Amino acid sequence: MTEGTDYTPAYVADLAQEHGLELIPASVDFNEAGLDYLVAFATAKDGKAWVLRIPRRPDVSGKIADEARILKLVRGRLSVAVPDWRIRSRTLVAYPALPGHPGLTLEDGEVAWHFDRDSPAYCRSLGRLIAQLHRVDAEAAQAARIPTLTPAEVREEWRTNLAKVGAEFSIAERLLDRWNAWLDEDSYWPDFTVFTHGELYPAHLLLDDDAEIVSVLDWTTAKVGDPAVDFMFHHSMSTPEAFELTVRTYVGEGGRIPGRLAEQCAEIMAAGPIGYGAYALATGDPDHWAAAAAQLDPEE
Repeated sequence: MTEGTDYTPAYVADLAQEHGLELIPASVDFNEAGLDYLVAFATAKDGKAWVLRIPRRPDVSGKIADEARILKLVRGRLSVAVPDWRIRSRTLVAYPALPGHPGLTLEDGEVAWHFDRDSPAYCRSLGRLIAQLHRVDAEAAQAARIPTLTPAEVREEWRTNLAKVGAEFSIAERLLDRWNAWLDEDSYWPDFTVFTHGELYPAHLLLDDDAEIVSVLDWTTAKVGDPAVDFMFHHSMSTPEAFELTVRTYVGEGGRIPGRLAEQCAEIMAAGPIGYGAYALATGDPDHWAAAAAQLDPEE
């Protein structure tokens, strides 16, 4: 995205037309929530629904090819639908709308839930999905030039990011103590890695009317890494009983449980400010910088 550009429905329709897609301008509806992309939903003149993603920064454009390789790897390996990019350039990614509705949206800055987070149907479908993801061959991912971390590298990545963030931001002592204790405790850390989506957040999951997952969006964070990352949002947003049902389903589908899974989920979520701080450093955006600073050294 170019600073100062007025992203109106007419602009998006013109951008799509430059790429050969004829949209109805009045149908364009924006989702502003994404950090990396401005997302728009629109109807083409032939009546088909489309999703359009406009990169917010040049560095995002540079990662489009990486996500394309991820989508190529997972397509056909999962029982859910994934985006089928028909348009791919540095200024626009577009694909036909996928089945299902998002489990979560932001409406006027407030979180709106569109399903029961403790629904047994949802919990089982999530367990099946995670098992399928973790069965994706790590060697195939590495061959596709998707980041592939060893267990030691998973831990070292967190250490490196904490050091980078700590060099630029003030970090509250209680947070720094917790994170260092976590990094120093061997029992939290997996002794194996798997292919992960990385952000199985309900906003990225499209559900049917029975709360079963039918489509998965936003694959930019996928890599071979800590299996706990695909459980962490569910752990933070559901009851212990719902989490246990998902884990049981995952095991029943052949999934392998790392030690202290639930505790690791909680620690990864608590370490979110480290990731956001690293993101703020990478983007240089003053708004993200200020928000990260507030998370890293919050007022008591």
